[in-house]
Amino acid sequence: MTNTEPRRRNRRGEGGKLRDEIIAAAVALLDEGGDERAVTLRSVARKAGIAAPSIYPHFADQPSIMLAVVQQEMDTLTAALKEAGDNAPPGARARLFAVCNAYLDFARVHPQRYRIMFGGLWTPSTEDTSITDADLDALGVEAFTLLVEVLGACVEEGIAHGSDDLYGDSVALWLGLHGLAHQRAVVRKMPGPADVGDRLIRALAHLK
Repeated sequence: MTNTEPRRRNRRGEGGKLRDEIIAAAVALLDEGGDERAVTLRSVARKAGIAAPSIYPHFADQPSIMLAVVQQEMDTLTAALKEAGDNAPPGARARLFAVCNAYLDFARVHPQRYRIMFGGLWTPSTEDTSITDADLDALGVEAFTLLVEVLGACVEEGIAHGSDDLYGDSVALWLGLHGLAHQRAVVRKMPGPADVGDRLIRALAHLK
């Protein structure tokens, strides 16, 4: 909904709908090429077609809107990874590659959202906002847990070798994927072979 369209007042009990519309407005501002600075209470209200004070029953401040955006996109990423794994050909290796490539695809298709989620463009503070440490600690846990599971399946099948530290290896793989996604986003032309993603996955997963 844009600010040129009249907005019908939500009926009683539709507060959840307005909350979703506020989040959608913030996501739209990001997708239009902005970063966290484009998401203000005033700009979100204008995008959603509401008065700024209407935001406060749902969000205490701008950081809490950003947190909701990141939480939503983390859920979207997790769902994409799960779908890729579920639809992969049989075998732990195929599932691992499917999940890892789905991560890279998400970063490529949604660059603005990805940079807010992982790229350091959003630097929340727990000192002067409504956000808590628990809120931040929970971000990405489900997606990372899925990566641990698919890498662990490779270990169980005997096709991944190396250390016995599954958590540490999963962190290394996650960071490798993030590094590649970031480089693809910021350089005009990626150096190296076309299959650099597969090479990275094989190396960091210690695949035989």
